[in-house]
Amino acid sequence: MLRDKINPDEFEFEERAIAINRVMRVGKGRRTPSFNTLSVVGNRDGIVGIGFGSASEVAGAIQKSLADARKNLIRVPLVEGTLPHEIISEFKSAKVLLKPASPGTGIIAGHATRAILEFAGVRDALTKCLSSRNVKNIAEATMLGLKNLKDVNEVARLRGKTVEELLHKK
Repeated sequence: MLRDKINPDEFEFEERAIAINRVMRVGKGRRTPSFNTLSVVGNRDGIVGIGFGSASEVAGAIQKSLADARKNLIRVPLVEGTLPHEIISEFKSAKVLLKPASPGTGIIAGHATRAILEFAGVRDALTKCLSSRNVKNIAEATMLGLKNLKDVNEVARLRGKTVEELLHKK
């Protein structure tokens, strides 16, 4: 599936750190602390990206993760503030279910999935994390699900039909 490359300089993005983790590297007679951060950036209008960064200080890790998130932007097809269809996506051991919801439902989701969907511009969605508790893998599975969503125009083009033929089956 070919999608156009998104230039991060063209849009105004909001950014947030989803998770900050302190880790230790054990060396010869000492432990060296390090921090890694998972962040999300988005314009709340169909463009979102996540990034991961690691550094010896929290501020450096956040800056690295935000720069990585700007490099990994994707465009999400939205239908009236919700997702176009249901999808289950997997990344490593994480499995995430994303479902469209009726207007007024809001985003029913866990911490990482909620942040990603909010920054993508989704207003109503039902989600469920089906297997893993690892925040990074859940976030990657959510992004993979959003990347694999197809709108009705794309499905019609892939099948060689018009949108009317797809929507008005006899």
